[in-house]
Amino acid sequence: MAKAAKASNTLAQKLAVEALGTFLLVFLGAGAIVASASAYGAPDLLIVAIGLGMALAIGVTIAMSISGGHINPAVTIGMLVTGRIKAADAAAYIVAQVVGGYIGAALLALILPASVGAAVNWGSTTLSANVSVLQGIAIEAVITFILVLAVFGTAVDERAPRMGGLGIGLALMLCVLVAGPFTGGSANPARTIGPELVSGNFSYWYVYWIGPIIGGIVAALMYQNVILRKR
Repeated sequence: MAKAAKASNTLAQKLAVEALGTFLLVFLGAGAIVASASAYGAPDLLIVAIGLGMALAIGVTIAMSISGGHINPAVTIGMLVTGRIKAADAAAYIVAQVVGGYIGAALLALILPASVGAAVNWGSTTLSANVSVLQGIAIEAVITFILVLAVFGTAVDERAPRMGGLGIGLALMLCVLVAGPFTGGSANPARTIGPELVSGNFSYWYVYWIGPIIGGIVAALMYQNVILRKR
């Protein structure tokens, strides 16, 4: 999720795998929400966390050697503020990620029972009744901070062991286990907006952009300037 993409890959190739990776994240991750709700009457937190984490691990692993495997606007913005991607390319990445997330949610709505999917807004994230907007932003910022640290620690830092997207997926899984009951544990604006567009449920949509972007920027700058800083 974030090595500098090789120059030999065209922008079209990079955008295609960014869309594909985000499609997999939403189709499999939000699909786990719908499927567990169908099986148990309500989404099961552990199933959802595993589904989202492993879906991200797969998507990042597929895209990493081509686009860097961002699969998340917050990661792309983190790469932008540390000079690892140009502004125009970053904007294109984010559009591709949103499109991929929408296609993932739209395919779920096309092939799964509408009665079950609509009941959980096709995997949309929202705030629980006992969480304020500021708390929601803070939670999403913190879990995205952790996720982007995992990105830099496993995919950007040249000293890190090569493990594909596994470490990043595990980080998301644990973040969802902590934040899921309160915000849904998105840590990714594209993961949230896809199901929102399909369900029409835009409840607290801005929380899932503000929080992750703040967390992603802070994590990227900290890793770049503190951990990677040359002595």
